[in-house]
This record gives sequence, structure tokens and C-alpha cells, in this order.
Amino acid sequence: MLGDRESRWREFGSVVVRLTRGEDITREEARECWKQVCEEAQSDLQQGGFIGALKSKGETPEEVAGTFEALYEYDTIKVQVETPEPLIDNCGTGADTLKTFNISTGAAIIASSLGLYVVRHAARAISSNCGAVDVVEAFGVNVEQAPDLPKQSIENAGICIWNAFLPSVHPKTLARVLSQIRFGSAINLVGPLLNPTMPQYKVMGVPNRDMIEIEVRTLRELGFKRAFVMHGFDEESEKGMDEVSTLGPTHVAELAEDGSIDNYVLTPEDLGIRRATFKDVASSRDVRVDAEALLAVLAGKDSGPRSDIVCLNTAPLLYLMGMAKNLREGLDLARQAISEGKPVEKLRQWVMWQNENPEDGLPKLEKLMARL
Repeated sequence: MLGDRESRWREFGSVVVRLTRGEDITREEARECWKQVCEEAQSDLQQGGFIGALKSKGETPEEVAGTFEALYEYDTIKVQVETPEPLIDNCGTGADTLKTFNISTGAAIIASSLGLYVVRHAARAISSNCGAVDVVEAFGVNVEQAPDLPKQSIENAGICIWNAFLPSVHPKTLARVLSQIRFGSAINLVGPLLNPTMPQYKVMGVPNRDMIEIEVRTLRELGFKRAFVMHGFDEESEKGMDEVSTLGPTHVAELAEDGSIDNYVLTPEDLGIRRATFKDVASSRDVRVDAEALLAVLAGKDSGPRSDIVCLNTAPLLYLMGMAKNLREGLDLARQAISEGKPVEKLRQWVMWQNENPEDGLPKLEKLMARL
């Protein structure tokens, strides 16, 4: 048995050496290595060496696909849900350089208020200041129990969130590894895809421009029907975000149902939006303050740059699902939803359904509402 372990460690180590030399590994090799990480068949140092070497070399679509396959098979629960429409997710990778308030959560709530079934898979803050899980918890959503609560929420409220750090969601690897590293890795690239209620449509921000093509090709490889992958820039600082940007250009790769990929660049002016500054959309580094800022947007109390960027990031969801014929129309629909009070009502439904008892979370939400 000792000999088998030593042999396995040496083989794994040889893969790490190849990666440090800049050599790519196959999809099957990546899958096997990540399987061993999931099963803790390697020492912590071996695991860390592999993750770091893969990051340093730069992941290929084949390596990312192999990473996904292992983590989805060996470290993700599978939950079947019944909804009248297909599911969509809009969680990004994180690990970007611009730390904004939680834009994608607001976009998800607005999109759901317009009839989409948005099933989110996210985490507490690691690379950012306030993660999606932290913010929705501040709203009153129960993020600590799964799978029953997220399942009943998506089926009844049309929106839910899966906390990637829960052992009941990812029992072996995700939380263990992410809690021990402070750099973006292959896990960031596949983490948003490890959704227990696997959607067929995906809006996904990535941490740098180079990852756009890798991620969209991975999504095609994994069988997603349509996807919108983006990286936005702040033209002033030249730093980036995993969102559609109102601070500068956004590079996009759009996956169509026929498997074709269309690459293009958007600017705020293309959609009639006045450019903002990073200060306008920056995170406060305080979960409660960021939650209040987002709630003010959803309630129509803030119609400035924060509202612009949240509505803009709602547009790709509506566009992918055929509710809007283009991004400009999706932007208009998002703004109209806010003016009609739909997002706040949807948030109340979410809080009611992703709790054991409706009254458990509503007081927290109402307390935040009273502060607006």
C-alpha cells in the first residue's frame, strides 16, 4: 500500500513538474489530478503545488474542462428541480482587480422579477470585499442550509442561491481549498459552473481579458446552450472587473446555440449610458453598507451610476433568454422593472422561500428597507 501511495505521489509530482516547465496537460490528466485533490490522495503540499503550477502556466480550455468534470462528479451534489422555464446563472469568477459592490446579485434579482428562473452558485468573499452570499444573507436569505431551501426557492420564487462553501453542497474540495488560498486558480474558473441545479444558460464575468476565450470555449465544451462571457475595464486605471463595465469598454464572447462564438467590444455609450468612475460603483468593504446600496438601487431610490451598472448587467440575462432582442432593450426592461417596484417584491419572495419560515428573514430585510 505504501508503495502504491509513493507511486501515485511521484506520478502526480511529474505532472506538476511538467506544468512548471510550461507544458499543457490533457483534459484527462487534469481530471485525474483534480480527482486526487478531491479525494485527498495527495499531500497538502502536492495539492498546492499542482494548483499553483497550473495557475502560473495558464489554464487551457481542455484543462479547465477536466477540472470541471472532476469537481462536478466528485465534489458537487446534484439536485433536480421543476420549473416551467430553463434555468440561467450569472455568477462570475471573482479574482478581478476592481472591487465593486455586488452588481451581479442585483442583476439576478431584477431578471427574476421579470420572469427568469435564476439559479445562483456563489461564495462568501475571498477575492472581493463582499461576496454574493454575504450580501443576500444581509437581506435575510438563509444561505446556511441546503439542499431543501434553495430547491424550494427556485421552484416557488424563481430565484435561489447555492452557498459554495457548504459541505452539504460541495462536501470535499471547494470550501477546503478556497479557504486556504488567496489567489485566483482553476477553481475560480469552474466554481461558478458547479451548480447543483445545472443551468443551460450562463452569463459569466472573468478576471482578465485573456480568460474570455478560454471560458467561452469551456462552456461550449460542456454543452451550455447559450452564454455571455465578459471582462470590463475602467479606462482611467486600466484595471478590470468581471462585469459589463460602465467605466470603459467591455470585451465579450457570446456563445450561440449553434456553437458559434461571436467576439465584440461594448462601450457605455453604445447603450446610451454616461460613463461612471470607479468611486461611483466601488465596494464600501462593509457588507451592510453594500447591501443597503444595492437595495437602494432595487427600490428605485438610487437612479445614478449604481443603477446604471446593475441594469446594464441585467440586460445579458434577458437577451440570452429571448426576453429582449438586444442589450439596449434589456437595459430598458430592467429600468422599467425598477420603476414598477418588481425587484423589491421579488426580493421579498426570495427571502420568504429561502428560509424555513417566511418570518425568519423578513424582519432583517424590512430593517434594511427602513434605512433607505
